[in-house]
Amino acid sequence: MNEGDVRPRYVRIADQLRARITSGELAEGDRLPSIPELVREHGIASNTAQRALGILVTEGLAEARSGSGTYVRARPAVRRLIRSWNRNARGGSPFAADMANQGQSGSWDYDSRTAFAPEEVRRRLALGEATGDDPDVIRTHYVFRADGRPVMLSTAWEPLELTRGTPVVLPEDGPHAGKGVVERMRQIGVQVTHAAEVVSARNATVDEAGRLDIRPPAIVLTIERTYYADGRPVETADIVIPVDRYQVLYGTSIWDEAAAEEPAERPSRR
Repeated sequence: MNEGDVRPRYVRIADQLRARITSGELAEGDRLPSIPELVREHGIASNTAQRALGILVTEGLAEARSGSGTYVRARPAVRRLIRSWNRNARGGSPFAADMANQGQSGSWDYDSRTAFAPEEVRRRLALGEATGDDPDVIRTHYVFRADGRPVMLSTAWEPLELTRGTPVVLPEDGPHAGKGVVERMRQIGVQVTHAAEVVSARNATVDEAGRLDIRPPAIVLTIERTYYADGRPVETADIVIPVDRYQVLYGTSIWDEAAAEEPAERPSRR
């Protein structure tokens, strides 16, 4: 170990173990050195050894098995989720289309009900102060699955002042169920023009980890997405994606649909 390295001992020991994992010296399913073994090898306290192993567990490289030890964790194949306005604008479920393109079956569980929008959601949907006893949004909790395995969570809110009494008031029920926000809004004469997303990362909550079948405190990507009809917000959602299973690919088209509808000017022959 480099004696000139001033970082804490547990960080340096974690580096050594990580290098053995990434090099393949320690393969999937192999047991890492136990706390007593690390204590003897490095002349450290047991809590220092425990912190070193804890770093690898937090990073998702290892998993602790009660009464057995700490083992190199299986690394799932990383797939991509595409975030594209042009794709969403075509209507239908972007998630289902994405999974089909990857040869997987996309499905989702949901729970929709009326609710009072919390303060942050009110801000994002540009709702005024809550008045009376009537709920003002439809809130839908989703668990999205690929071949039956949970891959993404979402909680979405839509203002009831926009959808109340229409065939699209319930996102996953009725004649336009599961069609996606853009297509559903089109059915009531609302043209969604653009979306904005704020992307961040944090540790999963215990509830999120349970629903995604991951071990806390795993890292998740969070996306705060809002759809707009010109300047009016028509839907907002909080999306949670486990980073060890999915990368998020952003893209857009430079194709000008209006220009494409105009016939190209032919060069004159002289």
